[in-house]
Amino acid sequence: QVQLVESGGGLVQAGGSLRLSCAASGRTFSIYAMGWFRQAPGKEREFVASISPSGSSTAYGDSVKGRFTISRDNAKNTVYLQMNSLEPEDTAVYYCARSKYSSLSPRGYEYAYWGQGTQVTVSS
Repeated sequence: QVQLVESGGGLVQAGGSLRLSCAASGRTFSIYAMGWFRQAPGKEREFVASISPSGSSTAYGDSVKGRFTISRDNAKNTVYLQMNSLEPEDTAVYYCARSKYSSLSPRGYEYAYWGQGTQVTVSS
């Protein structure tokens, strides 16, 4: 069983930055793609970013391109989401997820394990 634990959420003013971390258990972290998703109250879950097993390939949702950066440290079984130029519209619970595959994907059903989420609130 894989466990994912997110941290780093909080309250920040518009224009500020936050760095989310997601620590994964297990020995197979480095062979799967990882992703970040978010869900705001009353809205559907939204793809934020994904990263390949080696970290050499990444993909982003249109709303965060150029502002957010996903990275990973396989030695630490950890994936990160650096969020810059935050906007009130970025307010949501952010979830880390481990893919079923090694390829990048924006589709939530292609992810096998999910963290409990961390709240990010951006004030205007």
